Amino acid sequence: MLQSIEQKIGQTTPISREEARWLYTESELPTLSRLSTAVRNRYHSPHEATYLIMAIINYTNICVAGCDYCAFYRFPHEEGAYLKSFDEVVERVERLVSFGGTLVGFNGGFHPKLSLPYYAEFFRMIHKRFPELGFKDMTVAEFMFACKLSKLSYDEGAKVLKDAGTRWIPGGGAEVLDEDFRKRHSPGKYKVSDFFSAQKAILEAGLGSTATMVIGFDESLEERLSHLETLRKFQDDTGRKLPSFLCWTYKPYNTKLGGKEISTEEYLRWLAVSRIFLHNFKHIRTSVLTRNEDALLGLKYGADDFDLPLEDEVTEKAGAHISEDFDSLLASARKLGFHVKKRKPFEPTYGIWEKEFVESTFFEKKFPSTPPPKKL
Repeated sequence: MLQSIEQKIGQTTPISREEARWLYTESELPTLSRLSTAVRNRYHSPHEATYLIMAIINYTNICVAGCDYCAFYRFPHEEGAYLKSFDEVVERVERLVSFGGTLVGFNGGFHPKLSLPYYAEFFRMIHKRFPELGFKDMTVAEFMFACKLSKLSYDEGAKVLKDAGTRWIPGGGAEVLDEDFRKRHSPGKYKVSDFFSAQKAILEAGLGSTATMVIGFDESLEERLSHLETLRKFQDDTGRKLPSFLCWTYKPYNTKLGGKEISTEEYLRWLAVSRIFLHNFKHIRTSVLTRNEDALLGLKYGADDFDLPLEDEVTEKAGAHISEDFDSLLASARKLGFHVKKRKPFEPTYGIWEKEFVESTFFEKKFPSTPPPKKL
């Protein structure tokens, strides 16, 4: 099996679901590191990684989705429920700027009284207040709920936000894109096909989006593989418009679901398998938010990019610890042998597929006749 997988990687041929299963269950960590690094080096210079400083600002914790893995949400009129004012949000953004941050992500869940035009006006105001920053204005899942609440199609909703200056709606709210998983844990969200319908409308409107995944609940390996398989097909069907895939891990504290955190080894194994399987994604991102310094080991398992987060109440409520010692985190990446470069939120080399791959020399001796990947 390993020889077949190596051959496919050397020829830039997608591996199968069965081969991905074998890699995760049977392959040794050094082998996973070697193979995922080979795929990584198709797109990026070896030993180079990018990062940015960002914050996920939670403007409300009122949400009616009721996911059992969330420690953050409150139902309307429940004690502790809040909706921040514009000035309060501005204060949070100004704090990020003081740390040298350049990207703001907004996350607020399924608020039953906030229409899409409300969000559009809010985003328009915050963009005007901070024109120098990049914004990811809401997640795909929030976008879906706001569209349905406002009786707008996804196409219409994407246009409303684009007209307000929105540039990106990232793929948050995906968790594990498998129907059985979603029925168990997030029945108040949407079916997998509906999620991708919304993301397709976002992309067709000319907005940017991303792919995400969360692991470490009670999902089976088959449910994880279904997520990757469906995502890989969507990426090809939409012309490879998603620039990145981010995998992070479930934090179980203060949630109804509970459970234990997965090990760093399990995270690295899955990150490597994701890099190898998702051959049609340029960037694989590792999660400092949920793995802290250990996430930087992911740079040796296929990842090439990471955030240095300043805040995210959603994961902090569930047990995430955020360090503001960014210099120490960057030093850890350098100790692993990587040259780290701070990138702009939406610079062309990140947000758009380059015309050619960065050529890898990993397989030169083993497969000397392997042609370089085709231009995209």
